[in-house]
Amino acid sequence: MYVLPGAIDVHVHSRDPGFPQKEDFGTLTAAAAAGGVTTVIDMPNTVPAVDAAGVLESKAALARGKARVDFGLWGLVRSTTTPDELEGLAAAGAVGFKAYLGYAYSLARKQVHYSLNLDDPDLEAPPDYGTLARLAPDIARLGLPLVIHAEDPAILVAFTRPLETYADLLAARPAEAEAVAIAAAAEIAGASGVRLHIAHLSSAPGLAAAQEAIRAGAPLTLETCPHYLWLCDEDFERVGTAMKIFPPVRAEHDRDALVDGLRKGTITTVATDHAPHTDAEKAAAFGDAPAGSPGVQTLYVSCLELAKRMGDVWLAPRWVSEAPAALAGLQGSKGMIAPGYDADLVIVDPNQPTRVRPEIMRSRQRHSALDGMEFGFTVREVYLRGSLVAGEGGRRGRTGGRLLRPARRQS
Repeated sequence: MYVLPGAIDVHVHSRDPGFPQKEDFGTLTAAAAAGGVTTVIDMPNTVPAVDAAGVLESKAALARGKARVDFGLWGLVRSTTTPDELEGLAAAGAVGFKAYLGYAYSLARKQVHYSLNLDDPDLEAPPDYGTLARLAPDIARLGLPLVIHAEDPAILVAFTRPLETYADLLAARPAEAEAVAIAAAAEIAGASGVRLHIAHLSSAPGLAAAQEAIRAGAPLTLETCPHYLWLCDEDFERVGTAMKIFPPVRAEHDRDALVDGLRKGTITTVATDHAPHTDAEKAAAFGDAPAGSPGVQTLYVSCLELAKRMGDVWLAPRWVSEAPAALAGLQGSKGMIAPGYDADLVIVDPNQPTRVRPEIMRSRQRHSALDGMEFGFTVREVYLRGSLVAGEGGRRGRTGGRLLRPARRQS
């Protein structure tokens, strides 16, 4: 048996509040606990979107009543966000801020909304590079990271088309959109000193743009996801709409480049972009099926298998525990097994494989992009601050998760 530090998934979507039929904090954190993830950091595109201190505080209160593991919350950057609003979110406990390039904001629904049609008077324009440049010095002053969904909106507009096939999806969201967004945001980070984190890196060109920025001194960290490390476009015929994700799973050479970037340490964090929908929604025709897949439950076992294939299984805790703790300002309490740290522990059997299949999933969406894959490890027991929360005899029906506040890092 291996004893490992609890994983920290810095990129999850609880859907709560807003769409509890897809997921809520209870089902999210049950899936997390089952997979050895003892901390989740939830994205701000719940409804209402987490764009102000009061919204964050209300969401935290809701989550406390349901969470089976510890949690943190990202705050939202809108195109109209002010420095005072950032200050309020930070004071309320936000671990950092997320900007969705290309995602508008519905004023009526108070909801982040993917739309490239800005003629609708209800839609506030998405944050753009001007927004990032305007707010980056304030975020740097607060000592918190800025996370971006890196797809250049102008390129997405230029390549818009109906999505009838997987080839259409790849053509509509080309890798160049990711590379351009990373290069532009990295310039802003270099000028302002803000810590910039690239979410769900999906492509070889995006990785190359990030490497160039890092060499130039930009304060940049990179995250990718298990589906980009294990799958390529050829898997769509087998997996189907469970593999419809934004940005998309791309070609084999993109997957290989990301694995190599992880091996070399350029990519430091693996997170899941856990984004469930109902199985009925995902079973729709390709163009109608929403984008996203559950993933939090299979984060640890998939990374352990990849690390084993690289020849060093102990790389996995660096990707899913140590580096995420540093990003979220939790170093000193989370991410390692050491004196003074929380006793977030995962007992893993390295001789019992896990096959990903709907019957084992705790998320409301049972079908995953990794369906059918087998990883040579099984999570046996999971402890949160010393208490058993998953495994035989675990308190799987009880809540006990806490809101985590980050240690701010001065730029």
